[in-house]
Amino acid sequence: MTHHSVIIIGAGPIGLELAVALKREGIDYLQLDAGQIGSTMQWYPQQMLFHSSAERLAISGVAIQTADQQKPTREEFLAYLRAVVLQFDLRVRTYERVVDARQDEHGGFTLTTNAVDGQHTYHCEALVLAIGAMHMPKLLGVPGEDLPHVSHYFHDPHTYFDKQLLIIGGRNSAVEAAVRCQRAGARVTLSYRKNDFDAASVKFWLLPEIRSMIRDKRVRFLPGTTPREIRGGSVVLDPIGEVPADFVLMLTGYKQDTSLFAMLGVDLQSADNKPRLDDATMETNVRNVFVAGTAIAGSPAERVRIIVEDCHVHVPRIVETIASRLRQ
Repeated sequence: MTHHSVIIIGAGPIGLELAVALKREGIDYLQLDAGQIGSTMQWYPQQMLFHSSAERLAISGVAIQTADQQKPTREEFLAYLRAVVLQFDLRVRTYERVVDARQDEHGGFTLTTNAVDGQHTYHCEALVLAIGAMHMPKLLGVPGEDLPHVSHYFHDPHTYFDKQLLIIGGRNSAVEAAVRCQRAGARVTLSYRKNDFDAASVKFWLLPEIRSMIRDKRVRFLPGTTPREIRGGSVVLDPIGEVPADFVLMLTGYKQDTSLFAMLGVDLQSADNKPRLDDATMETNVRNVFVAGTAIAGSPAERVRIIVEDCHVHVPRIVETIASRLRQ
């Protein structure tokens, strides 16, 4: 068993920013992630543009430079995060999943992980959960949802060239997929349970594009419809009936894995399962367990309203609290 003052679980942008801040303070830490750094962003669509500007996404005082001086793409931001890890020589153990976490009788924490080289055990005095809020798709429970031509992730529009593509959903992910796949040569149908798009849920530059495509009949829009059954080659939508579909993208949102909160006894509040926090310190009801980044959002019924640019303030709150306790 190895001991560290602080262990950070999660190596997204805010987790990495926290690691830099702890290192600058001279605080011993270890960072763990079940996947690669920025792992959630790995399943974003290729060349996706972030909603936030480069200035608002930047961490640890390191500027993001993009080729066109515009918002960074998925690829540019992942490259930026890799550069931050290298620049600050951060200690990150990737592809190492925490499978058990518990508080001991002295107030410290013991973690058990599974990695490629076997199982490891760590001990720490403070624990930060920077685990994000999107770990798995929200399944609708529709018959056929698990068929091989159905996906809950949109990666590459080329996949759907010259095919009938049915997209289920009407928020940002679904709208972006519809716009990009139509331009890539797919025959796109968009099914949405509501009667119109919510402007607050769609990137502002995508909304006029999707409306134009619908108006010009380049995208078939079926508002007020929900899937009842997915079949090979078609989907039955209520209330209109069967529509053709070679592929189905079910972009209906994602939810958080709350198992670590449960292991540690962290209280979750409201229907969103948000961790109960002291906003001044980001500490949960369990002393020395903190939450950083979009992990504070829980699993909202509609959409995650917390984004990276909102979360930079978490870092100094956590570091100041931990540093003051370690000095005692």
